[in-house]
Amino acid sequence: MSAAVPEQVVRYRAAGQGDRGRIMVTPEGVALPLTVASRAARAGALMLDLLFIGLAVFLTFLGLIFMAGGALVGAAQRGDSSSLFYSLQFVQIVAIIALFLFRNAYFLFFELGPRGATPGKRITGIRVAARGSGDGGGRLSAEMIIARNLLRDIELFMPVVFLAQVGAEGDWSAGGIAGVLWFLIFALFPLFNRDRLRAGDLIAGTWVVEAPKRKLETALSVAPAGAAPADPAAGYRFGEAELAVYGEYELQMLERVLRDDRAEAMQAVYETICAKIGWTAGHGDARAFLEAYYRALRQRLETGMRMGKRKADKFT
Repeated sequence: MSAAVPEQVVRYRAAGQGDRGRIMVTPEGVALPLTVASRAARAGALMLDLLFIGLAVFLTFLGLIFMAGGALVGAAQRGDSSSLFYSLQFVQIVAIIALFLFRNAYFLFFELGPRGATPGKRITGIRVAARGSGDGGGRLSAEMIIARNLLRDIELFMPVVFLAQVGAEGDWSAGGIAGVLWFLIFALFPLFNRDRLRAGDLIAGTWVVEAPKRKLETALSVAPAGAAPADPAAGYRFGEAELAVYGEYELQMLERVLRDDRAEAMQAVYETICAKIGWTAGHGDARAFLEAYYRALRQRLETGMRMGKRKADKFT
């Protein structure tokens, strides 16, 4: 959370949970455990998203037919083949444009949101996160999302369209074999790397991880084993200048630190925040301080969003 480090570097290693457990180490030395999404979860999320896109395209096409229905019926009744042809052509062109927009804008819109997940990913409990240097394994940039989704055309949609054309023509010679190989290379790509990355993830610097399923308020309401419940406020009061330092990304990182309940991580974050806002860090009160700061920062950000103001991170 220190502004002195504009770029974060992530190092990770296996950390339990089979071969999918990882520990992300931020430049501040905070270890944040996470779990790489399984291949089955990723495949399931993709199938759900494609189903939602197909349904949206189908409803859009029905809407176009309904809106153009009068012109089509009128042209048919008049026997005006030219008007009928152009009306049908217009519907077809708009449907193709809608398919393109849904296919690309769908993923861009949802994955650039604060959850970093499409509806399919949210249902299967996974999300997209940044990987490697740049954003510390969390905050996604528009460039990352655009890159990974443009690659999806090459990985999935183009070979599927090519195979459909080959199947329609019934020519499964060299072209058909090449299309099958093209599809299989990208479809099986996640099987040959330990982080289940598709080619788009590799190019964009992203990966897909499991999203926490618990609500933070529930998690914070449970004290650590053997410890007495702490007063969330603990007498801490923060001013506007002290809360204006951080944004939504830092709030998410603070949430993860509190949920993981690792004493050394909380102490490191506590000292970092205190140094940033000009407080003197003490000893033994890291969790109470972080809970109070989290609630105050969350309330400030939610109030700002209701007023149409958002602060994505400390650099905004």
